[in-house]
Amino acid sequence: MTVYRGDIVLVNFNPIKKSNEVGKIRPALVLQNDELNSGNYPTTIVLPLTTHLINDAEPLRYRIKAQDALHQDSDILIAHIRSIDNVRIVKKLTTLDNKEVTKIRELLDEVLN
Repeated sequence: MTVYRGDIVLVNFNPIKKSNEVGKIRPALVLQNDELNSGNYPTTIVLPLTTHLINDAEPLRYRIKAQDALHQDSDILIAHIRSIDNVRIVKKLTTLDNKEVTKIRELLDEVLN
């Protein structure tokens, strides 16, 4: 399945290695550029989502509303950036607009700098 930057996909994060890593089958935002996404690259860089919401948590979290097959409002966990094997991607749920993706990239830049 080809995914694109801004897609929210269902990902099987199991098994986890440490207790502070995100596990379970949960949505994640595809952050990787589309050149790699469409080029049969074997991994994808994602940010996991959680439905355990925390208000005013930027830059560590970014809230998105339920839409399409993403049935609950969710926080994107900015500091949990992860590269996953593409076989972990179960299905596409929805796609964020470019404005939201730009904001998330700005928050990630804030966390990393």
